[in-house]
Amino acid sequence: MNNRVLVIASGNAGKIREFSNLLQQLPLQVDPQPEGIEVEETGITFRDNALLKARAVAEATGHWALADDSGLSVDALGGAPGVYSARYADSDPARIQRLLRELGDRNDRQAHFSAALCIAAPDGSVLAAVEGHCEGSITFRARGTQGFGYDPVFEVKNSGLTFAEMTLDHKKQHGHRGRAFALLKPELEKLLANTPSQDASTRPNL
Repeated sequence: MNNRVLVIASGNAGKIREFSNLLQQLPLQVDPQPEGIEVEETGITFRDNALLKARAVAEATGHWALADDSGLSVDALGGAPGVYSARYADSDPARIQRLLRELGDRNDRQAHFSAALCIAAPDGSVLAAVEGHCEGSITFRARGTQGFGYDPVFEVKNSGLTFAEMTLDHKKQHGHRGRAFALLKPELEKLLANTPSQDASTRPNL
């Protein structure tokens, strides 16, 4: 039997690599979303936005779609940038620069990453939805060359390392997306066991 197609609802190459690594042991054909799909993220929570993206890409491709919405919340900034993490500035370096500028030299640098993961079917039904978190703090300068986004300035609690200083396997173990995926994986395994065909349209909403 051919592996089921799971489309990653993202155009972010780093995110696609990370998901491909997380999903590699499951009987799936992992594809990036087609070019030209733009989904307006109008949700007020990470889960809302993940669901918007998963449903749009599933409908457009006719396959299950996995979407995440993740972001950084900094206590001293009132939870900002939060759901606006990707829109905080025009590029990763600019986002990091703005964050460090707004924090300045204050010592209260506690923060956490959140990741909401949703899988949707082409008919719009929600097959799975989970959320993971990772506690840490914002460094005073960027460190490391791995990862993407805010990874170089987020030091994971009790690790002494930023995400950008971790290997993919280390990040998978400690990161918010890895923790969310640990919750998603058993749900996905049950879905794969219970729906062998490519037609998921009869799956109920969760």
